[in-house]
Amino acid sequence: MNIKSILSFGVIAILLGAVFIGIYYNSQNNVQSDEIVAVDTFATTRSVQSLVDSLNDFSFAFYDEIIKDEESNVFYSPYSIFTALSMAYEGARENTVVQMKDILNILQNDSVTESSFGRLYNLLNQNKEGYTINTANAFWANVDYKFLDEYINLLKSYYIAEANELDFSKNVEAAETINTWIEEQTKDKIKDMIKPEMLSDLTKLVLTNAIYFKGLWEKQFDPKNTFEADFKTNTLQTVKVNMMNYNGKDKKFNYTETEDLKILELDYQGSDLSMIIILPKENNITLAEKQISAVNLVDWKNNLVEKEIDILQIPKFKLETEYNLNDILSDMGMTDAFSPGVANFSGMDGTNDLFISKVLHKAFIDVNEEGTEAAAATAIIIGVTAIQEPTTFIADHPFIFLIQQKETGAILFMGKVMNPSE
Repeated sequence: MNIKSILSFGVIAILLGAVFIGIYYNSQNNVQSDEIVAVDTFATTRSVQSLVDSLNDFSFAFYDEIIKDEESNVFYSPYSIFTALSMAYEGARENTVVQMKDILNILQNDSVTESSFGRLYNLLNQNKEGYTINTANAFWANVDYKFLDEYINLLKSYYIAEANELDFSKNVEAAETINTWIEEQTKDKIKDMIKPEMLSDLTKLVLTNAIYFKGLWEKQFDPKNTFEADFKTNTLQTVKVNMMNYNGKDKKFNYTETEDLKILELDYQGSDLSMIIILPKENNITLAEKQISAVNLVDWKNNLVEKEIDILQIPKFKLETEYNLNDILSDMGMTDAFSPGVANFSGMDGTNDLFISKVLHKAFIDVNEEGTEAAAATAIIIGVTAIQEPTTFIADHPFIFLIQQKETGAILFMGKVMNPSE
C-alpha cells in the first residue's frame, strides 16, 4: 500500500471564544487549593487556538509519514508525541531548534506559547463527570548531571513535569522506575515501554508524557445487538468481526456526507469529547486520505447536523501499537537532534554534548459497546439526495477515526482501522 496524502485537519475554532475563557477562569478560581495547575498567565483565546492548530498540523504530517510503509492498523496520540517533543524543543538551539520548529511550528522560549501549553494542560485535566482524562509529564535526570535551572523550572511550571533523579548506570532499576510511572499514569495500559538496554551511564535525561482517556458513549450500544459480521479489509479479503449495532430509541447523531464520504460524530458523556469517523462510501481508504484537509474538515464540521441514522454499525476493536519514532521524525526533517556532535540542546545544560538517542511511543485503544478506553505514552531518551433514503453508517471497511477535545479541537488520539480483528 503506497499512500501519498496530505493530511492537514487544522483546528476547530474555540466555540465560545472569550466568553468561554471567562467561564474557565471562574472555574479555575474554584478549584481546590491542593490541585496542581500549570502556569497559563499569558495564554489567550488566539494563542491556544494557534497551539492547537500546530498540534493538529503535526498530527497529520506525522500520519502522512507513518502510513507510507504501514498497511495495517495505525494508532497513536499526536498530543503525547507533540508534548514530549516540545519539552525537548525548549532546550534546543541553533539548527536543531530550526528543524524542530519546522515540524512543531511553535515559538520557543515564548511565554505566550508556554502559557498556552499550560492552559491546554489545565483544560485536559479538569475533573468532570462522564469521562476520565488525565495527562502527565515527567523528566528523569541523571543524578550526577547538572541541568540549567531555567530549563528545569520551565518544565515544572508550564508542563507540570514531575522532577526525578535516577542513576542510569543501574539501567534495570532505572527502566523499571520509569515504566512503573508510565503504567500508573495509563492505568496499566502501557507497559514495559523502556527496555533496560536503552539506558546506560551515558544517558543523562529521559522526558516522558502519558495520556489516559476513558469515556462512555452518550448513546451506548446494547451488547445484545452485537453480531458477527464480515469486515472487508480490501476488495478481495474479509475477516469476521464483532459488529456493534445501535438500536436505541434516540437515533439522532451529528452527521454529514460528501460525494465520497460519510462523516459521523459520536459524543462521549459530558459532551466535551467526541469521536469523529470518516468512512469512504466505497471500500477505498484513499478516498478519505486524499480529501482530508484543514478547509474540508472545517466545512464538514460546520455541516454536521443532527440526523436520524436508521442503521448504525461500527466494529468493536482493540489496537495496541508501538513505534520507534527516530526514522519518522528524521524523515519529517528533524535530523540533527539524533546526531551526536551535531545536535544542540545547550538550552538544557549549557553544553553541546546532548543528543536524542531514541523517541519511543506506545498506544492502546479499546472501542466497545460502552465507550472507549485509550492510553498512550511517549518517551524521549535525550458529510441529502432528492429522494430521502434511509441513512446508514455501516463501518464494514477501513476507516479513519480521531478523538478530539471538542472545545479546542485538539486531537488527542488518531488512527486508521484496516483490520479490527488483528
